[in-house]
Amino acid sequence: MTVGGHRSERIAEEIRHEVTLMLAGELKDPRLALPLNVTEVRVAPGMRAVKVFIQLAGDQTEREAAVAGLKAAAGFVRHELVERLQLRRAPEVLFIADESEDYGQHIDELLRKVHPPEKS
Repeated sequence: MTVGGHRSERIAEEIRHEVTLMLAGELKDPRLALPLNVTEVRVAPGMRAVKVFIQLAGDQTEREAAVAGLKAAAGFVRHELVERLQLRRAPEVLFIADESEDYGQHIDELLRKVHPPEKS
C-alpha cells in the first residue's frame, strides 16, 4: 500500500476517535440521547468528504430523529475536526446509519429457516 493510503487510514482513525468523543458529551441535541457507536469512517480521495457510519439503538423513529440530529450537527463536527486535527481543508461530513448488523441478523435468520440446526 502507498504512503498516501496509510495517511488516509490514520486520518480516518483520528476522525473516528474525535467524533466518538463529540458524541459522548459535546453534542447536546436531545435527539442524540440514544446509544450511538461510530463503526467506521471512510475518507474520500483528496479529503473532500468523510463518511461516518453510526450504529444506532432504538426503534425506527428514534433512529431517524438521531440521523436528523447528526446531519444538523455536521457543520459543528466539521469545524471541530479542522481545529482538533489541524486539517488544511474542511471535509464534508456525512453521517450514515450503519445497518450492517441488522442485515447480518436478517441473513442468519433466513439461513436458519432454510437449514435448521441439527439436533445432537
